[in-house]
Amino acid sequence: MTKKKNKMMEDILDKLLSLSVENETVEFKEAKNKFDKDKLGKYFSALANEANLKGLKQAWLVLGVKNDKSIVGTSINDKDLNEYKAEIGCHTSPRCSFGKVCRVEKQGKTVLMFEIPSAPQSQPVSWKGHFYGRDGESLVALSQTEYDKIKSQNAQDWSKQIVADATIDDLSKEAILFAKTQYKEKNSKLRDEIDSWDDELFLDKAKVTIKGKITNTAILLLGNPESEHFISPATAKITWILKDKDNNEKDYEHFGTPLITAVEKVSAKIRNLKYRYIKSGTLFPDEVDQYDPYIIREALHNCIAHQDYSMGGKIIVVENEDGWLSFCNDGAFIPNSVEEVVISESPESKYRNKFLADAMVNFNMIDIIGSGIKRMFEIQSKKFFPLPDYDLSKNKVKVTIFGKVLNLDYARKLAEVPNLSLPEIISLDKVAKQKPLTDDEAKELKERKLIEGRKPNYFIGAKISQVTGEKAEYSKNKAFEKEKYFDWILKSIKEHGSMSRKDIDKLLWNILPAWMNEEQKKNRVMNLIQELGRNGKIVNKGTRFSPEWILS
Repeated sequence: MTKKKNKMMEDILDKLLSLSVENETVEFKEAKNKFDKDKLGKYFSALANEANLKGLKQAWLVLGVKNDKSIVGTSINDKDLNEYKAEIGCHTSPRCSFGKVCRVEKQGKTVLMFEIPSAPQSQPVSWKGHFYGRDGESLVALSQTEYDKIKSQNAQDWSKQIVADATIDDLSKEAILFAKTQYKEKNSKLRDEIDSWDDELFLDKAKVTIKGKITNTAILLLGNPESEHFISPATAKITWILKDKDNNEKDYEHFGTPLITAVEKVSAKIRNLKYRYIKSGTLFPDEVDQYDPYIIREALHNCIAHQDYSMGGKIIVVENEDGWLSFCNDGAFIPNSVEEVVISESPESKYRNKFLADAMVNFNMIDIIGSGIKRMFEIQSKKFFPLPDYDLSKNKVKVTIFGKVLNLDYARKLAEVPNLSLPEIISLDKVAKQKPLTDDEAKELKERKLIEGRKPNYFIGAKISQVTGEKAEYSKNKAFEKEKYFDWILKSIKEHGSMSRKDIDKLLWNILPAWMNEEQKKNRVMNLIQELGRNGKIVNKGTRFSPEWILS
């Protein structure tokens, strides 16, 4: 953290510690070494719901502090934190995440501060299907009254609001003409009738204006460039940024109203080069576009449709010369999860900007049945490219699209193993990106022998490896039986008379599973040595810090 940010978090901690007692939106826990994941999820649900009921933006869970406010510190590490984040993302509904998690040094000890965002308007947050709340300092089930109070919150549709001072003259003639062309494509049977409509009637029919009155949606999609001030403090801007492989900015451009035509201008800025595969028989095509034009338009249209314009931010498109694009808009992801949207056959029932979304459907910009994201996933998988990567943290939605094969061996596996369903491909994509799997995902892949290994270090299973010839890679990931390691240690000690810890590390290091990191390998070797010692096979004739192992 920067000094400024660290000071800010220290100030927040001091303010929380100054409370006479815990309240419904602040919880202190000792948690010196660990914190139970299930309990963490229950507190997340409770604190998020209570923050909503009290009109707050966030609540706080503080670890390393007792109920009496005394600082004890916590040794919870980054690996634990990543597991906590994964659990929260998998088992909350709607899918949520921490606003931020910060380490703060207080009285020479480390305190962990979890910022828990308020539950979205009209959507209480559940943990594993159950809703939690607080009764003073106690964790309880969310009462029916509180549940109903959150559910009855009606978010006003900003996109439907009338702009009192705006007239049709504040809309772009060219944008209206383009919108009418798109409307005809959507309603081909009405082509002749549409031609007879004047602009005012057309805009009402297309549900962009309301009885001739200009709406925020009309300004966003069709407004003249100088009309953006009508919707202030909201911003109608898309910013394109070009970055090199080291993430240094090389170029940028801003695109404003009318957004209906800005999408094509942004798309034209993106350098959509040809990607040529490394050939393997007839498995891969000769070449494809790095980015499918449909995906670019769909991602941009989704940003426009789902942006939270009350936050005053811009839509950001980043093109990186290393072969990826990202699209980012403000506002939480309303459906429960991306996976649910991709797999579900039914449209989402809630929209942040329903009036705007309906207008974009009429202009053939988005699909009301909600199949756009699913089609993005299918396009990427058919090209053997990584699937779209969604980041739903920090009250934003950011999707990254990859324009190349990141791992040719993995792409070959997807291509050569028949009958993989889209959910299975999504789960395997997580394995390839070393992202955590849910217990259900892991169970399904293991049952099909698609993955092996232990949580969270899964790797591609023997079935795929043998199909694709990647047997060596599989073997490097597969652990030997424990007795095999024992045998090597004992034979080496017998041969050399004694072995130091450093000697045993060297002996086993390259034959331990390839998925293990350095710390995991050290722990594995230590556990093997300790078990041999407990079983009376070896003894340490050296010191605790400089051991020298000999046969008993």
